[in-house]
Order: sequence, then structure tokens, then C-alpha cells
Amino acid sequence: MDLSVEKPDVEWYNSFPRKGAIYDLAYAAVSGSEREERLRAVGALGKSGDPRAVRPLMDLAADSDPEIRSSVISALGCLKSGRSVEVLIGCLRDRDEQAGIRQDAAAALAAIRSTGAIRGLKEFIADEGGEDAEMRSAAKDILNSIGTW
Repeated sequence: MDLSVEKPDVEWYNSFPRKGAIYDLAYAAVSGSEREERLRAVGALGKSGDPRAVRPLMDLAADSDPEIRSSVISALGCLKSGRSVEVLIGCLRDRDEQAGIRQDAAAALAAIRSTGAIRGLKEFIADEGGEDAEMRSAAKDILNSIGTW
């Protein structure tokens, strides 16, 4: 398995036994004892290109740690899996979520570029009564940047 990750991440990743690296990374992301270990695992999952990484990342999108959630959203955007669209739209619409993470969710949806992802972004932008103008504007700018608005 060829992962294009930074050198420190590669060294950390290589410390795992080879019996099922994606599963080891998923376990570390979900159950790691240290935050840094979890963040590295999330990053490696996102860079892996392995579709088996999508489900554990989707589960982590509701983690209590905002830095983990932010990394998860970025990782899902890197994987570009249509399976994560519903979770990303949920994050985008979550008014209790940090604005930066919500914008990351919009960017991840734009990166996926599936019909459902683009439709979800457009519906979010059109929801004038439910969303604040600044967040809708940020989502519109993201859509404009990929030429789909």
C-alpha cells in the first residue's frame, strides 16, 4: 500500500503491524490514548485512498474533540466518497458546530462533487430562513470556486 504522507506520519504509520493497516489506523483513530496519535491516524486514513477508511471517519465526525472533527472532515474530503455526503451535510447544517468546521464540511462536499453533495450545498445556500447569511455566503463562494453555481 503506497501512502503519500509526510515523513513523520510515514514513520508512525510504519510502526503498526502489517496484518491490516487500515483497520489498525481506524482503531487508533477511534480508540487511541493520545490526541496526537488519533490525529495522525485520521490524517493517514484520509490520505490512504482506501474506501474502507470512510466508515470509521464518518463515525468520528461526531467526536467530542473539535480538532479531531476538523481533521475528520478534511480526511473525508480527501477520500471523496459519496457515502460521506449525508454526514458532511449534517455537519454543515449543525448550528452548534464551529464555523470553521462547517466551512470545511462545505469544502469537503465541493471536493466530492457528486450530485448529492452539490445538491446539498445548493439547498443549504437557498435556506435563507434557516441559516445565517455569512455561512450561506461562504458555501456559495466554495461552489463558485469549482464552477457549479
